[in-house]
Amino acid sequence: MTTRLTRRTALLAAAGAALAIPQRVRAQQQYKPEYKLSVVGNRPIPLSEGAFQWADMVTQRSQGRINVKVYPGSQLVGGDQTRELVAMRQGVIDFAVFSTINISPQVREMNLFSLPWLLNDHRGFDAIINGPIGEELFRTLSSRDVTPVAWGENGFREISNSRRDIKTPEDTRGLKIRFAAGAIFSEIFTAMGANPLQMSFADLQPALSTGAVDGQENPINLYLAFRMDTLAQKHLTVWNYVADAGIFVLSKQVMDSFSPADRTLVVEAARDAAKVQIGESRKGIGIDGNRASLEELGRRGVTVTTLDNDQKAAFARVTRPVYDKWAQTVGVDLVRRAEAAVRGARA
Repeated sequence: MTTRLTRRTALLAAAGAALAIPQRVRAQQQYKPEYKLSVVGNRPIPLSEGAFQWADMVTQRSQGRINVKVYPGSQLVGGDQTRELVAMRQGVIDFAVFSTINISPQVREMNLFSLPWLLNDHRGFDAIINGPIGEELFRTLSSRDVTPVAWGENGFREISNSRRDIKTPEDTRGLKIRFAAGAIFSEIFTAMGANPLQMSFADLQPALSTGAVDGQENPINLYLAFRMDTLAQKHLTVWNYVADAGIFVLSKQVMDSFSPADRTLVVEAARDAAKVQIGESRKGIGIDGNRASLEELGRRGVTVTTLDNDQKAAFARVTRPVYDKWAQTVGVDLVRRAEAAVRGARA
């Protein structure tokens, strides 16, 4: 009898201990051993660096409960960065740092950042991502079964080529210019008389080295990191024609699987990483007097042409039909409110 009572007591004690296991621990048992984070490109460009920092912060702050590994170069989608959003919805990708350009073919409102010469400078860009429009765009993206948690930045996209300085729309005529994704870019360069060619970033460097394309458009930080001056890109024009925003995002299913505390942890880590990323993307391009990146271009023998507002206006006039057409796609009301926000930032 004593033995049976002892066994029964032990079983009851074990059951009680199981019931006493905190909800957080039971939830942890359901977490994946690894969460995959996708980003286009690789270190040291700021967009990719932000992805690595986010992964490290989440892993460290959760003490390994949420183990995030970065898969750079969009390798989870075969190097085709335009497929990242679809792959996340399919469960192939758990976390990502998207470029708005790469998801704009699926989320038409993200083409707002690609309207030629809408934003023009960082004041306009900040007015969008830090205001009501940025919140609205996040709500739009949330309807696609993903959870955006922080705005980042890849930078304003400048144009380089192997043939001549670009100062007027006429200077782009006949140039074969690579663009990443989105029909709007094809139409912008066609309006200027160029020959636009779409290709992934993975294919860009070989295309430049062989002369298959004459030029490309990317932020200065990326131009420097990937030594495009060694790929015959000796003419660079700073014209800020479109902005490339970054978005820190994760699968809605993954986000919902986390405990409330871990959701907060993931969001705070994203915002911290995004803040660093934005700072790195703007470093050395003349903001706050720091011109280190521009000076480095000079040391590499690159001719840098910086357009003033009148010169930018000439390009904006040529591409205005494209702007007006795509305003309809983005949503006229959204575009008008964005224009007002940008004007207010410049006042």
